Amino acid sequence: MNFILKPREEDSPYGQVAYIAGLALAGLLIFSVIAILVIVAMYGIQILGNPAALSGAEPRYIPALQLLVIASSLGLFLFPALVLPLTQRRRISDFYWLSVPSGQLFFLVFLVMIVSLPFMEWVTLSNQQMSFPSFLKSIEDWMREKEDEALRTTILLLKMNGVKDLLLNLFIVALLPAVAEELMFRGALQRTLGRLFGNHHVAIWIAAIVFSAIHLQFYGFIPRLLLGAGFGYLYFWGRSIWYAVLGHFLNNAYAVTIAWYMQQNHITDWAKADSEPHFGMLGYALSFVLLIFAIAFFRRQALNTKKTTDKAI
Repeated sequence: MNFILKPREEDSPYGQVAYIAGLALAGLLIFSVIAILVIVAMYGIQILGNPAALSGAEPRYIPALQLLVIASSLGLFLFPALVLPLTQRRRISDFYWLSVPSGQLFFLVFLVMIVSLPFMEWVTLSNQQMSFPSFLKSIEDWMREKEDEALRTTILLLKMNGVKDLLLNLFIVALLPAVAEELMFRGALQRTLGRLFGNHHVAIWIAAIVFSAIHLQFYGFIPRLLLGAGFGYLYFWGRSIWYAVLGHFLNNAYAVTIAWYMQQNHITDWAKADSEPHFGMLGYALSFVLLIFAIAFFRRQALNTKKTTDKAI
């Protein structure tokens, strides 16, 4: 007698969206509680009565802020992405595209991210100049407040005195978010939206919108939206999550490394580096053209790689 159960059908995409939302909230709560318990063990129970301490406003409390940021990445993004396949009785390697990446396509991701730098600078500067009509001033003030809060947190996290701090921030700000957020938004959410709409373009752009919106940095919404969509296409065309992870890591690691370099060279206004232009319009235009060619080349090579793999199988 055969007692091996056949794999059941996946839940509807609506059910999976509900799972993703519920798991994200549960994960954020669980990992935040764990982080707070660790912080209390480090600093004592009195720290809970000091909101400034938990925000990392004082240098000696920076580790507390780092723990909360790590907890957010683990609970809000990585936890739901890893648990979702289990709710569908699937192995993670089967549920997501976790195939070994091609060295050639990995190099092309480097190329895409490098040539995109000037164009993304232009998009970022344009987004920062966004303004609202007077009757929406309250909304604009709220957005500015959220943006200022995010900037203060970023400045605190990116204050580095040496290589040790650089490596720690490369993990907290670059590597961990790259893995956790790509598994969540490109792996879990984009996959589910693709089942829901039956159109990978719609899935990629909606996932990118959610990816950008959840950061609550509205004056960086458009560049983050474009990055999210770019990572989505790298994932879809390359059939491996690691291309999106690499692109995400390179984007964040570049910001961390530039901040470290400027601080090591005693450049006092390093925190405002992304609010000033470094290229002219010709550089922005050239970057855009090269980016289109680089993305098209990645797509063509990814399709060729897939055809070669299919023939080998």
